[in-house]
Amino acid sequence: MKPKPGAVTRFIVAVSAVLLLSATMGWAADDKDQSDIQKRIQNAANVLDEIMAVKDKAVPDKIMADAECIAVVPSMVKIAIGFGGNHGKGVATCKTANGWSAPAPFTIIGGSWGLQIGGQAIDLVMLVMNQKGMDALLSSKFKVGADASAAAGPVGRQGEASTDWKMKAEVLTYSRARGVFAGIDLSGSRIAQDQDETRVLFGKMVPFATILGGKVEPQKGSEPFLAAVKKY
Repeated sequence: MKPKPGAVTRFIVAVSAVLLLSATMGWAADDKDQSDIQKRIQNAANVLDEIMAVKDKAVPDKIMADAECIAVVPSMVKIAIGFGGNHGKGVATCKTANGWSAPAPFTIIGGSWGLQIGGQAIDLVMLVMNQKGMDALLSSKFKVGADASAAAGPVGRQGEASTDWKMKAEVLTYSRARGVFAGIDLSGSRIAQDQDETRVLFGKMVPFATILGGKVEPQKGSEPFLAAVKKY
C-alpha cells in the first residue's frame, strides 16, 4: 500500500525539523566553545596584568624580557585528598623572527603523593628561558623536570639582582594563590597541546610547533594576551 501524500509530506517536514535542530545545537556548541577559549585568552592576559602591576612582588623585568616563551594558566585547580594533583588549561606564545606567535592552547596535568587534604585554585605562569626549554615545549608534549628542567622563579627586586637564574633551569615557574605570588615546583607535571580547543580556535588541527613557530596568524580574540606579553 502506497503511503498517502500528506503522510510523506509530514514525514519530510519532521525529518527536516530534526536536522535543523541538530545543526542549530551544533552551532550553539561551537559558539560556546569559541567563547570559552577566548575567555581563557582574556583571563591569561588579566593574570599577567595583575601580577606585573605589583613590581616588588612580580616577575622581574629582566627575566620577563629574556623569556623565549610565556605560558599562563588561569585558575589551575590543585586538589589533595590523600594524594595531590593539579589540572589546568592555558595558552602559550613564543618569540619568533616577526614578534610573538599566535597563542597556542595547552593543558597541564600533574600529581604528587603525600598525606594531605585540601584544595585551591592558583594562577600559573611559566617562562621558557632557553632553546632546550623551547624545544621541549614545541614537541607538544613533555614532562616538567624530565624533558625540561624547571625551578621556582625569583620574584621582585631579588630576581633582578640574581645572575644565576638562567643557569638553573629551562623553565621558571610562578604561582599566585590568595593574592600571594611566588615560585612553585611543577616537577612531574605533563604539558600537552589542547587539541580540541586548537581546533575551535583555528577551525582545524594545527600542530603546536606551527603555531608557536609563528607560521599562522593570531586568531580573533588573541590580542589581549599578546598585548599583555608585549607590554612586559
